[in-house]
Amino acid sequence: MSRRHADEILISDKSNTVLSDAELLRYDRQIAIKSVDIEGQEKLKSAKVLILGVGGLGCAASQYLAVAGIGHLTLIDFDLVSESNLQRQVLHDDSNIDVLKVTSAKQALEKLNPYIQISTLATKLSDEDMVELVADYDLVIDCTDNVLVREQVNQACFIHKTPLVSAAAIRMEGMVTVFDYQKNMPCYRCFSQLFGEQELSCVESGILAPVVGIIGSMQALEAIKLLLHIGHSLTGRLLFFDAMTMECREMKLLKQSSCRVCGDGVI
Repeated sequence: MSRRHADEILISDKSNTVLSDAELLRYDRQIAIKSVDIEGQEKLKSAKVLILGVGGLGCAASQYLAVAGIGHLTLIDFDLVSESNLQRQVLHDDSNIDVLKVTSAKQALEKLNPYIQISTLATKLSDEDMVELVADYDLVIDCTDNVLVREQVNQACFIHKTPLVSAAAIRMEGMVTVFDYQKNMPCYRCFSQLFGEQELSCVESGILAPVVGIIGSMQALEAIKLLLHIGHSLTGRLLFFDAMTMECREMKLLKQSSCRVCGDGVI
């Protein structure tokens, strides 16, 4: 299914970036931060962010991006809400069981902030469709646990040099990193090939609800920093969070010359 024929994909008017009086009041505490200010808030209003997955991580990340004033969010997920999701996927509730997650999430996010645009896509994408889709966005957030989708979006972001905020959470642990696809910087494949293709899921291993909230919030924070060009991002760094000890540790990520995506001799 071509992205062009997907329903609910909206075209954002980037020329309309001036904040209304209501928006100035809503975002007042954020605008008060010197590194944000009105100019930064208008940048957030003009931004288009693609979020892959509205499970635990996606629910946390999307709600903070929505209330922060990201002008256009597009949510991709083809799963339905199930009762076992409700323990950690905070945008869904009992009334949304058997409803598409993107539909449920959109309804909740619109209540949080009526001043932004939210688009949804509930279908699997081909490699070509993913490349076409990513071209329209300023930043992508990977909140999926699907290895194929992770590889797809990494390839698409590499082609367009679109920043990717990637994370994972399981049991009582989480990790988050950023790929900006600049010269000599690693991509997701550089990272994943270090750990093999093992795919753990919450079904077998479990997940404590606040852990996805913490990691998803970190993704939202990194996304805002990248959009505003402020602070020091996690580009080239992998941040591990251990909820059992409340400790964070960091590992440097290096570009792999043998990487089939960004290594020597590839596109």
